[in-house]
Amino acid sequence: MSSVPERSEVDEEYTWDLESIYATDDDWEDASEAVAERVTDLAAYEGQVTDDAKTLLEVLELRDEIMREVSMVAAYARMRRDEDTTNQQYQALTARAQSLAADAQSAASFIDPEIQELTREEFETMVETESGLETYDHYIDDVLRMKPHTRSAEVEELLADLSEVTGATGEVYTMLSNADMAFPTVEDGDGEPVEITQSNFVNLLKRPDREFRQRVYEGYFDEWESVRNTVAAAYKNSVKADVKIAQARNYDTAREAALDGPNVPVDVYDTLVDTVHDNLDKLHHHAELKRQALEVDDLQMWDVYMPLTGDEGPDVEYDRATEYIVDALAPLGDEYQSRVADGLDSQWVDVYENEGKQSGAYSGGTYDTQPFILMNYQDDISSMYTLAHELGHSMHSELTQDAQPYVYSGYEIFVAEVASTVNETLLTNHLLETVDDPEFRKHVLNEFLERVRSTLYRQTLFAEFEHDTHELEEGGEPLTADRLDEIYRGLKEDYYEPATIDDRIATEWMRIPHFYRAFYVYQYATGISAALAIVDDILPNGPGSEPNRDAAEDYLEFLRRGSREYPLDLLRIAGVDMSSSEPIDRALGTYGQRLEEMDALLE
Repeated sequence: MSSVPERSEVDEEYTWDLESIYATDDDWEDASEAVAERVTDLAAYEGQVTDDAKTLLEVLELRDEIMREVSMVAAYARMRRDEDTTNQQYQALTARAQSLAADAQSAASFIDPEIQELTREEFETMVETESGLETYDHYIDDVLRMKPHTRSAEVEELLADLSEVTGATGEVYTMLSNADMAFPTVEDGDGEPVEITQSNFVNLLKRPDREFRQRVYEGYFDEWESVRNTVAAAYKNSVKADVKIAQARNYDTAREAALDGPNVPVDVYDTLVDTVHDNLDKLHHHAELKRQALEVDDLQMWDVYMPLTGDEGPDVEYDRATEYIVDALAPLGDEYQSRVADGLDSQWVDVYENEGKQSGAYSGGTYDTQPFILMNYQDDISSMYTLAHELGHSMHSELTQDAQPYVYSGYEIFVAEVASTVNETLLTNHLLETVDDPEFRKHVLNEFLERVRSTLYRQTLFAEFEHDTHELEEGGEPLTADRLDEIYRGLKEDYYEPATIDDRIATEWMRIPHFYRAFYVYQYATGISAALAIVDDILPNGPGSEPNRDAAEDYLEFLRRGSREYPLDLLRIAGVDMSSSEPIDRALGTYGQRLEEMDALLE
């Protein structure tokens, strides 16, 4: 019998409050129908967008109003589906919401090409006669910047219409991995059955029983092997779609296209990879410490997630975790801290795993809603850190929505991962400063090391894999399952040189959902680098020191700016220059120092 509860068995206190968006599904139906009718209103402006300042402002404001409503419809449907991905009703609502979003994007697709007929000087003249356009200054700058990669209105409409199709492989993968795949149940050392799920897999690999870990590892990857050709076909076609869309927009490569959206130079990507490769010795040291701590001759892939403390970490129940997190955020000021506390009391978080629930964690919501956080909380230190991470995203959204109009209410992932990791880093500092229990402190230090390993090193490995696979597609080479294994195995051998690289780990690329959003994961690595630098500035004398209020305010201003400036410029507000390797070197230097501290403790 499954140990994972049904959705109905989870206490309401620990579920998110989606009724705050729409009280009933009927209300969602009404909202969906209403905004679908409004979408057609945009057509009246086609060919007239830049006729005069008044018309330009009208069409921009109408588009923003429609997109705000569409985003609410889409968010509700998606989150209802994610509560139980096997629920056919909410799968259908999600599909309809995705179609509506595609229709809205298609209906608005003529706007940017028409704006691109303007010069910067002509827009500034319009602002003089219609002051409301001043709000859109940065947006217009971004649209004009993208002119070489924007096609005619007809082609843009076609590309918008095709967005559902080009994104379909990701949807197929989501349903396969979360709804259709059934992972085995294995016996633990006491002969008790343990069900493997997407959510608990990594946690099970932290159990002290090595033979149990091996059974979990082999059973999990053997299930992936049973869908090998399906996943390879899905990923191949996802890569192909990335390449074709980039070509349609006059980019040389899919990577260039992906990074140009947020205006991040490809040099930033290459600098990350080069800097990490220059510091692989630190990761190798970490792996060797694990081998020694486990007292084994060979570090196997089912050993990699084991903590250096050699056993399972202490239990951290959800309510205790929220207390630690709120206390840790004190350096960011009373207002930030109290808003997090209030949000945790207001059903921002869907806390526990249930049957069919979307795996992993994310922060969602829209400009007109409270934040919503999906968790699969496991009563451990890692889950506490994940909660702190997602709360960083949620507070970023809250502060941006307070300060910015809708057009700037989003933010690029490049900066989003800074907010989440600042929270994690503050949590580490707080726990090391305030918790006396030496075993707990060891686990906190281990968690920091694991976060750097999995966020900076692992995500850079993923970034290399994505770059390699897209280059092969662009060069006309076939992306077969065997070729994907070969690429991934080579990277694992470089990154985890002291460990044994087996055939199963060569297939790990199959279990990474982020690959269906290409050139996304590198931003986790740049994000943790920037975050560590920001916390160093806020707490210049280390954990427990008096915060530098100016640095804290610079950071909060960075959060409030949303997307009103380009990512590298936003980070400069917070005192970080990600065009250089300096923040990455600082982060890896801190990782190295913490490894030495742990090495000494283990001795």
